[in-house]
Amino acid sequence: MTWESALEDGPHTIGRWLIDRATATPARIAIDDRGVTCDYATLAMRASALADGLRAAGYGPGDRIATVSGNSTDHVVVLFACALSGVAFVPLSWRLTQRELTDLLMRSDPALLLVEDEYAALAGDALRALESVPPVAELGTTGIEASVPRSRAPRAVRHVADDDALLVIYTSGSEAAPKGVVLTHANCFWNNLALAGALPLQQDDVVLAMLPQFHVAAWNCQPLLAWWVGATVVLERSFQPARALQLLRDRGVTAMMGVPTQYAMLAADRDWHPSAISSLRLALVGGATMPCDVQDAWTAAGVPLTQGYGLTEASPNVLHLPADEAASHPGAVGRPYPHVAVRVVDPETELPLEGEATGELWVRGPSVFPGYLGDEQATAAARRGEWLRTGDLVHRGADGILRIVDRLKDIFISGGENVAPAEVELALALHPLIEAAAVVGVPDAVWGERGVAFVVRAEGAVLSTDEVLAHARRTLAAFKVPVRVEFVRELPRSTIEKLARSRLQDRARRLMEGARHEPSR
Repeated sequence: MTWESALEDGPHTIGRWLIDRATATPARIAIDDRGVTCDYATLAMRASALADGLRAAGYGPGDRIATVSGNSTDHVVVLFACALSGVAFVPLSWRLTQRELTDLLMRSDPALLLVEDEYAALAGDALRALESVPPVAELGTTGIEASVPRSRAPRAVRHVADDDALLVIYTSGSEAAPKGVVLTHANCFWNNLALAGALPLQQDDVVLAMLPQFHVAAWNCQPLLAWWVGATVVLERSFQPARALQLLRDRGVTAMMGVPTQYAMLAADRDWHPSAISSLRLALVGGATMPCDVQDAWTAAGVPLTQGYGLTEASPNVLHLPADEAASHPGAVGRPYPHVAVRVVDPETELPLEGEATGELWVRGPSVFPGYLGDEQATAAARRGEWLRTGDLVHRGADGILRIVDRLKDIFISGGENVAPAEVELALALHPLIEAAAVVGVPDAVWGERGVAFVVRAEGAVLSTDEVLAHARRTLAAFKVPVRVEFVRELPRSTIEKLARSRLQDRARRLMEGARHEPSR
């Protein structure tokens, strides 16, 4: 049913891409997964068969299928099966603790959960804490592709519409609770069309995909575009600099996307050499602004980096700075992609600023999300009519090029991952001997930023730094765990209600600077 019916789905639905590509170039390699290849005909056949199985089992538009899986061909099959059947694909992070994963399962309320064997123990622990457990199956040809559990609330079969949800990506905002960003087929279509207009891929490109597939960039920053045009995607499950450099050489990789930390670690690896990256023609940076020394190292090796800026709520691509302009505009993030409109707004009056100006960046366009899953209040706070408030303070120069100045939100970015201080603070406060906690981000040469926690002990409590960090590791994903804990009698406040984070940030920077200059023992 799927091969023919996909052509009757909405014109901007993503499942059509795979069917069209399999028809045009069936024998071309779509995926290289640790040396095991899958051509477009096989990928389309597997995804179509699974989509038919999902429909037959009662799943359809309005449902969500959550996954806990590493990067794999099996995972890509599920994404395209969801696209073809109209089900929303909800990839959940395997980096989370059991408590965090349980929380996201409750928030996303999936009709079906698919778990890769490697993460069965984590998922099992998370499921045991749920009051209502969804049907569960394994990924792959011997799992969900062989037998689909029946839906507990069957849906009527219909064609997939452009505004059906395709992805739900959980991201840390400024609040304690992660929010599920809903992205429709049309959002993803226009996002990839914009990417194709500015940083196109061709059929003979080989794309290295090393970001985990619970991130929006792992789909919408090159891989989906590669599968649209018929290129090959080399999937990596984790980032190891030596392994990545080997793949760049051995696979003849021509395009890749990574965060500044990854590019810095590649340039610092002992196997780093211009010959290792000689096949690269496009290296895209996202997640944070690229440090000048890292940009210089890649430029000297013959591959200047293309800076990008985006956020999940915009699918995510918003701004880019071509590699040939990087040297003359250090620290800049560029101009809007095609089909993306931006404005610089006074954060107090919310009036647009003209010409050279500093203010909050707002974004508008067909790739901007319709809202957060089940959270109308957060959606209303993020939107102003058609405009999306980014929470990022930018400066627009006279030439129209933008650079990030600061964040209006409290989040900081560690290794390309957003960390919400409120979420970390809430987790620390679960410890019975902690009365209060505050977390701020400080600059870090490798990770971009790391968290420093200021902790107020409960009255009379005896509590060590090691105990606080051990508690944090049990309750938080590793990238959220503070790099340092400092005990204080009380937290500074600018008013009775508001925490004076700027004072804590100044103190945290001094602490970390002092630690760097302490003599080694």
